[in-house]
Amino acid sequence: MCTGGCAKCLGTVLLPLAVLCTLANILLFFPGGKVLDDHLHITDEVWYFAGILGSGVAMLFPALVFLGLKNNDCCGCCGNESCGKRFAMFSSIIFAVVGVLGAGYCFVSSAIALNKGPKCFTGKEWTYPFDNGNYLSNHTLWDLCQSPENIIPWNLTLFSLLLIMSGIQVVLCGIQVVNGLFGTICGDCKCCGCCG
Repeated sequence: MCTGGCAKCLGTVLLPLAVLCTLANILLFFPGGKVLDDHLHITDEVWYFAGILGSGVAMLFPALVFLGLKNNDCCGCCGNESCGKRFAMFSSIIFAVVGVLGAGYCFVSSAIALNKGPKCFTGKEWTYPFDNGNYLSNHTLWDLCQSPENIIPWNLTLFSLLLIMSGIQVVLCGIQVVNGLFGTICGDCKCCGCCG
C-alpha cells in the first residue's frame, strides 16, 4: 500500500474515534444520565475535557491531514517530482505527534479517573469515597454512592471507552509516524520504486 493510501486509512479511522471521544466526554457531564443542580458535584476529571480537547479537537487536525495525503498533488521542487509529496509526508509526522500527545492526555486522564472513582453523595457529603481503584474489584463498595443513581457504571463505562479509544488513537498516530518516515525517505509509491 502507498504511504498516502495508508495515511488515508488511518485518517478514516481516527475521524469517527474523535467524534465518539467528544460524545463520551459530553455524556460525562450528565452523571447517571441526569442533569445535576450543582456543577461542583461532577467528577473533576470530566472538567479536564480530555475527550473533547485531547482525543477530539486535537485529533481532528491529524485525521484531516492524513485524509488529504492520498490526494496530495504537490508539483515537486528543484526538478524532483516526489519532493512535494515527501515534504507532505514529513509534515504528517508532526501532526501525528500532536495526535499522540492529545490522545495520550485523554488516556492518562481516563486512567486517573478510573482509579480515583466518581464523585458522589455518600449520605453525608459529596466526595470521592473510593481509594486507588478498590471499587473496581469490590462491587459491594458501590453502595457507598447514594446519588446520582448509577453513577459508578456510568463513569466506569464512559471513562473505559475513552481509555480504549484514546489508546487506539495513540497506536494509529504512532503507525503514521513510521509511515510518514517511509514516505519522507522514499516518497509516495507513484514517485519512488522503493516503496511499492
